[in-house]
Amino acid sequence: MKKSTFVSMILGTIGGILFALGMCMALIPEWNAFGPGVIMGVIGAVVLLIMVFVWRRMENKEPIKLSGKTIGASLVGIVGALLLGVGMCLTMVWSHMVAGIGIGIVGIVVLLCLIPFIKGLK
Repeated sequence: MKKSTFVSMILGTIGGILFALGMCMALIPEWNAFGPGVIMGVIGAVVLLIMVFVWRRMENKEPIKLSGKTIGASLVGIVGALLLGVGMCLTMVWSHMVAGIGIGIVGIVVLLCLIPFIKGLK
């Protein structure tokens, strides 16, 4: 295993755990930890962003260029993930099975549309 892969795996695990625990703290009302949860979630997100920069630096990759395509792909990914999450919440939390499955499938389709958007069709 390359050193860059190992470092990104460790940072990704730490950042993912901090982010997930922070979101649980913020969103589960029984825990009464909204403020600390938001702080922990932000720390996790920062660690994940640092992981991207460290990995790219260790792999000698050029910095990410902000273009219209990059911003559009990011927005499509965010919308797809939110739709998938809303569908899951509708199904599991609010017991709206049909609507949740429908919205979740739309979210999956939007996320699948990222592949040809980023890689292109040949």
